[in-house]
Amino acid sequence: MTASSTSPLIGRPFADIGRLTLAILATIGRITIFAGRTIGRALRPPYYPGRFFQQLREIGWYSLPVVGLTASFTGAALAQQIYIGGSRFNAQQTVPAIVVFGIIRELGPVLVGLMVAGRVSSAMAAELGTMRVTEQLDAMATLRTDPYRYLIAPRLFAAVIALPIMVLIANSIGLFGGYLLAVEKLGFNPTHYLVTTRQFLRSDDLVMSVVKAAVFGFFIALMGCYHGFEADGGAAGVGRATTNAVVSAFVLILLSDLLITVLAFG
Repeated sequence: MTASSTSPLIGRPFADIGRLTLAILATIGRITIFAGRTIGRALRPPYYPGRFFQQLREIGWYSLPVVGLTASFTGAALAQQIYIGGSRFNAQQTVPAIVVFGIIRELGPVLVGLMVAGRVSSAMAAELGTMRVTEQLDAMATLRTDPYRYLIAPRLFAAVIALPIMVLIANSIGLFGGYLLAVEKLGFNPTHYLVTTRQFLRSDDLVMSVVKAAVFGFFIALMGCYHGFEADGGAAGVGRATTNAVVSAFVLILLSDLLITVLAFG
């Protein structure tokens, strides 16, 4: 085999990496343009407050049951695991402090974001994707109704507002779940547990939890709307858009959580 025949084989992996990199950068550019266009048009009238409150109910109120269950089970399981690990070093009394740190700083925002993304991003992508493939979005444009203002902006702003509220509720439920298990099963003194929890509950941790939640809400709605808005190919395309919306929302939630944590606590 000559050198000229082997050179394409050697260069092929680098060409594939280059194509993948360009595709990722192009996708990031399209999403950024989509988000900028939505925010830019949403700042100018007409406004649709009815659509905003409808989406606030859909995203926030209807997600509370699954968020509450997730937070309560997570808080209880976290207290149990910390107690088991702490007992190996005679450090069982650290349970309240570590439960506060774990729930407020990390598990509360991330788990709420993931649960809401699985429910909301998929629903947004499916609804908008169906409207796209059935040409309802084109009909709206024909009727001089801007789909960015009427469909996407209310979802985006409602998610940014609903997620912090749900995270605050989930934090409270998660702390209560840890308290309940520690007191009823692990034998902690209720007063001592509450005093320790209050001692290690810091306002800057709550602020960071809310900031994370707002960022997660933005990505959840953005991914659901973007993939639904760009769907094509009939029912199969709607299915792909739904899957892509959930997966991309999960990835952005975890990535932004890491970046915010490193910047805030690094």
